[in-house]
Amino acid sequence: MEPKNKTSTFEFILLGLSEYPEQEILLFALFLCMYVVKGVGNLLIILAISSDSHLHTPMYFFLANLSLVDFGLATNTVPKMLVNIQTKSKSISYPCCLTQMYFFHFFGIVDSVLIAVMAYDRFVAVCHPLHYTTIMSPRLCGLLAGGPWVFSYFISLTHILLMMRLVFCGNNKIPHYFCDLTPLLRLSCTDTSVNKIFVLIVAGLVIAMPFICILASYIRIIVAIIKVPSAGGRKKAFSTCSSHLSVVALLYGTTIGVYLCPSSVRTTVKEKASAIMYTAVTPMLNPFIYSLRNRDLKGALRNLISKKITSSS
Repeated sequence: MEPKNKTSTFEFILLGLSEYPEQEILLFALFLCMYVVKGVGNLLIILAISSDSHLHTPMYFFLANLSLVDFGLATNTVPKMLVNIQTKSKSISYPCCLTQMYFFHFFGIVDSVLIAVMAYDRFVAVCHPLHYTTIMSPRLCGLLAGGPWVFSYFISLTHILLMMRLVFCGNNKIPHYFCDLTPLLRLSCTDTSVNKIFVLIVAGLVIAMPFICILASYIRIIVAIIKVPSAGGRKKAFSTCSSHLSVVALLYGTTIGVYLCPSSVRTTVKEKASAIMYTAVTPMLNPFIYSLRNRDLKGALRNLISKKITSSS
């Protein structure tokens, strides 16, 4: 069989989460509800932070960026899956597949680096409270927030350019519910060694390096908290970091499941489960983690909702 060249008419088939039609109805309802919850939750956080001047601080500035990234990450994958279930069509064109893969990696990389930036912000707040406003200046905050977006743009674009070198022939069925790098590499009938090497380099840059920064920040934070003489002071210092620690655990737990598990223990079912956690569950839980554990944010959300209700009545 002649290899199929990469043309705009070439299509992939997204096999989705289930082969059984009766299960797809349940999956549609479940993922639609999850998407609405995470969309509303993340957008409410962005609106609450932007509308309340008391929340115009570095921590909430980074949180608004994180909420935007989570919304983008979910929007890139879930709506397409819902449309496929509803229309009973599982095909996706080659350009659309590459576009979806680009934005998945784009938002994923920004997400990972932003989490590390937020850890640095907590380190400065706990370890250097008197110099916090001086260190976390508007200029530095702009660089720390904007840098991940620029960095992610070039890394994600490189992934796509390397993918465009490949030829796909024969099997065009992707055992996933969106176009991701690993399943696509398995379908290629040409050498993918360059792509795999780049994946390892990127994993070091966007997973290992941020994790080391987070680990270093929290080691310093723990040491600083231990030195606080009063139990109340230690509890207050730790409470400022508890929400971020929960998000770190969710992010790196699912990222390791998706990309860093050995191939000997990695299966399609495990990859799908980890991807669901990463693209659907984590973006939905993040607003709850931050809002339920943060008195200021809860107050801002209440004020925002009450204003909307008052203005509409």
